[in-house]
Amino acid sequence: MQRIKMILEYDGSNYHGFQRQINAHTIQAEIEKSIYNMSGEAVSISAAGRTDAGVHALGQVVAFNTNSSIPGAKWVMALNSNLPEDIRILNSQVVAADFHPQFCAHKKSYTYLIYRQKQGATFYRKYALLNSEALCLEDMQRACGIIEGRHDFRAFCASGSSVKSWERTVTACKLHSQGAFMRLDIEADGFLYNMVRIIMGTLIEVGRQRISADRLFDIIASHDRANAGPTAVPQGLYLRSVEYPAL
Repeated sequence: MQRIKMILEYDGSNYHGFQRQINAHTIQAEIEKSIYNMSGEAVSISAAGRTDAGVHALGQVVAFNTNSSIPGAKWVMALNSNLPEDIRILNSQVVAADFHPQFCAHKKSYTYLIYRQKQGATFYRKYALLNSEALCLEDMQRACGIIEGRHDFRAFCASGSSVKSWERTVTACKLHSQGAFMRLDIEADGFLYNMVRIIMGTLIEVGRQRISADRLFDIIASHDRANAGPTAVPQGLYLRSVEYPAL
């Protein structure tokens, strides 16, 4: 028995999220089907994050146990020949038996994209939030600075979460304007359910000047989801990378 760790990217547009579901098209189901087609093994893969429907990944991490004799590095070519084109394995290796993509991670990074023009929106509707209205970038950047640090992020967590602690350390929260795009890069030691999308929705309200940047202090302290902004659409969200201590 060996444990395989893989890094993958995918376009989440045509899937009902990462996690396997009954009667739903998911990333996990596609990968497990491809592993079965190759090795005859019915495996269950674990992931660093269960991305929602429409969310994309540039560096998702998964792991599974196998009795196959396929060398660790060879799973890339073997699986890519069986997977649909919107899922690609980027790297594969053998890791310790106790490695878990979620629980062993010490940092996760996400990117959120906003497309700022009306022209061309047809092509980016599945890969960005479409918003061409005036937004105050300076206020949004100030709000990003308030989000950085260790806080109880309960106000930025969707209902249904079963976590034991809402505290997370956001090590970077940066907003950039690049041509037709506005890009949020955020990294932390972990994220709550829909945390990045709620942060993005709140930042947009700051940009619209419906919420002041300094109001972020009160929103965080309130621990109340009702005080934060709406949840931004999934299409603009990308799981960029997951980092681990040296394996």
